[in-house]
Amino acid sequence: MADIAVIDYGMGNLRSVQQSLRKVAPTASIILTSDPQEVARAGRVIFPGQGAMPDCMREMDERGLRSAVLDAAKNKPFLGICIGLQMLFEHSTEGNITGLGILRGQVVRFASHLLDQQGDKLKIPHMGWNQVHRVAKHPLWQGIAQDARFYFVHSYYVIPQDAAIVQANTDYPTPFVCAVARDNLFAVQFHPEKSQDVGLTLLKNFVDWKP
Repeated sequence: MADIAVIDYGMGNLRSVQQSLRKVAPTASIILTSDPQEVARAGRVIFPGQGAMPDCMREMDERGLRSAVLDAAKNKPFLGICIGLQMLFEHSTEGNITGLGILRGQVVRFASHLLDQQGDKLKIPHMGWNQVHRVAKHPLWQGIAQDARFYFVHSYYVIPQDAAIVQANTDYPTPFVCAVARDNLFAVQFHPEKSQDVGLTLLKNFVDWKP
């Protein structure tokens, strides 16, 4: 049984997630796996993802991972990253696809003509470093300053139906939800594995978390 399973469904740079985990948990057994049984046996689960949500949902289902993801998200420390956040919700306008429905809400695209405070056009996807403004307390934020900068790459964002699950917002140019939590589940739009020291701190907090 692995201490931490990083779910591999063919979407995302999983090696960087694994390498970051090894830095913060050098004695833990960490596996990249597409085997539902290994996911079920693992003590903790990380659900990353990059690319288009319809492709991610298809690849996950082709590997028979849906039930293992649903079970892990309900029963053990679970961290969703990027598309791994978006897939937890009910529906995405990207490909008009149904998500896992673990959390209530929608995934929508940034508007095409976003302007910053100077009136300059903002690029889509939202790519690069941006501040994360926490709106709730959580053990995964321990040791991370308010408005710390994390690394983002995305064109879509989540709109949760339940405001109580919102953990943090980021401005682009108006606030969007970039982190949510409920019970044993925590999920973020940014990439902690690409966010240097603050990202490593969040991953270390996840490894130590006892929900």
